[in-house]
Amino acid sequence: MRAFWAIVKREFAAYFSTPIAYVFVVIFAALAGVLTFQLGNFYERGMADLMPFFQYMPWLFLVLAPAISMRLWAEERRSGSIELLMTLPVTITQAVAGKWLAGWLFMGVALVSTFTLWATVNWLGNPDNGVIAVSYLGAWAMAGTFLAMGAALSALTRNQVIAFILAALGIFILMTAGTPVVLDAVRAVLPGAVAAAIASLSALTHFGAVSRGVLGLADVLYWVSMIVFWLFVNAVIVNLKKAD
Repeated sequence: MRAFWAIVKREFAAYFSTPIAYVFVVIFAALAGVLTFQLGNFYERGMADLMPFFQYMPWLFLVLAPAISMRLWAEERRSGSIELLMTLPVTITQAVAGKWLAGWLFMGVALVSTFTLWATVNWLGNPDNGVIAVSYLGAWAMAGTFLAMGAALSALTRNQVIAFILAALGIFILMTAGTPVVLDAVRAVLPGAVAAAIASLSALTHFGAVSRGVLGLADVLYWVSMIVFWLFVNAVIVNLKKAD
């Protein structure tokens, strides 16, 4: 476990080794505020809650997750440092999980930076803080899923730009799989059971329930299974590509 935590600490510290991470967090918090109070029509709605914020959260993560995941393995392969990493007393599983956890913690920091919004709605009214807390947990779980997918796709290439594009495309597909447009198109050519199965794989479907304060077992199993699946895919790809 020492090797695992060493990777987590190294990767997490790497995010803050340059001012870029701080600028990134500030921009994320600023965008969250704009989306909540301006595009989300917070004041016009006359309700003290963070529903607009969480409605836009998946779309913020569509950019944030690929931006964080793109360097996790693509840069290791480009610089050749992956060879050094594989010579250390650490398994591929530990390396994959350690890099992912460091990125997930960084995304947690970005989420914490938006707690000022939570304080603001409490100052303006009496929101249901239980719903907001559950929504934040759901957002962090969604972030972990997107990051795990992005990390796996990052291992496919040496180019960070390509890694970003692949991750953004994969996350977009995962998000929109349960939208009416997609499901109507599927129902037109496939049985309804297939459409239902596709809807169950959509991140928006599960986050929509959580953002309303409803945390069901199916949602928990979805986030956990998706993270585990993509971390497994990540480990397989790294194992296959380590000699490239």
